[in-house]
Amino acid sequence: MHKGLNHENSASIDSSDSLAHIDNACIIKSMTLTKDHPFSINTDETLLNEGEAAELADELKALLRRGDTPKADAEQIQRMVSGLGDRRGLLRRTFAKSLGIVGKAAVPALCEALQKHSSATVRRAAAKTLKLVGDRSTLPNLLEALLNDPDPVVQASAAGAMAIFGADAVEPMQEVLINPNSTAMQRGFASWVLAFVGAQAPEALRNAAQSDHAEIRAAAIAGLGEQIQALGDTEARELLLGALVDPASDVRAEATILLGKLYEPSWAQPMLLARLDDLHPQVRKNAALSLMKLKATEALNELHVRKSAEQDESVNKILQLAIDQLSSEDPKHHNDES
Repeated sequence: MHKGLNHENSASIDSSDSLAHIDNACIIKSMTLTKDHPFSINTDETLLNEGEAAELADELKALLRRGDTPKADAEQIQRMVSGLGDRRGLLRRTFAKSLGIVGKAAVPALCEALQKHSSATVRRAAAKTLKLVGDRSTLPNLLEALLNDPDPVVQASAAGAMAIFGADAVEPMQEVLINPNSTAMQRGFASWVLAFVGAQAPEALRNAAQSDHAEIRAAAIAGLGEQIQALGDTEARELLLGALVDPASDVRAEATILLGKLYEPSWAQPMLLARLDDLHPQVRKNAALSLMKLKATEALNELHVRKSAEQDESVNKILQLAIDQLSSEDPKHHNDES
């Protein structure tokens, strides 16, 4: 029977979605994207031709059907890794699944491919296959790919692979968020990982929501929804309330969005109405949109009042959108028309 594949991580290879301890902060500081740490590729490599790839895939599929584990010798592993560059998606899935079943023995070759292979297709597939293996010792390699690979799909695949490690992924993502060399896209991936981790690492996410860095607080607040709803986490709920008056507008904006996602209209409406007076226009927009999402028809009068006083035209457009949508759902509005 197969022993190597981490079944919790056995998603499709084309889907974007151990060490006792890893000092993630030190890892990130050593892997910052700079001119002194360029991305390098290995041009001395070979890919399987189409015939060789098809033949190997057929052999592996036969093994998998019988429930046998593919050979874990270095040569066979390297051939499967080379197959990750095949243009046929079904074959790539076969190679990835087989490498996932091989497990830890395939990690060195996969990490080498992730870091140095000249083919972006291979690097993407290597990151996704490391997700199937599910070995925490690969976190530094995945982090380096997120920070330094020039291909955004490789970055996304690396982030997706890191997300499965729950609490272990939180600190690296915080460092990505505050790293001055991180791109907007990389910060977006880091925020997504924190949101994905969610209820898997409630304490780590609560701690992040209290960070000294506004970027980290904003991303963590955005990820608190699952533990508030699924776990009934009262401490997380209190952190959300505090975020509504955070000195950083980005944090207030994320908190205002989250209020609309929790779908507790009677609880959220007074706080959202208060945010319609926020100094930052994005927070005011988010408050109106969240009221609209919550179908808070009781807020219509207040929205009209705020719209008449609003000076920012971009906010006025959102206020009008919310008014129109809520009016269409308000029974009193329909009765008045009839």
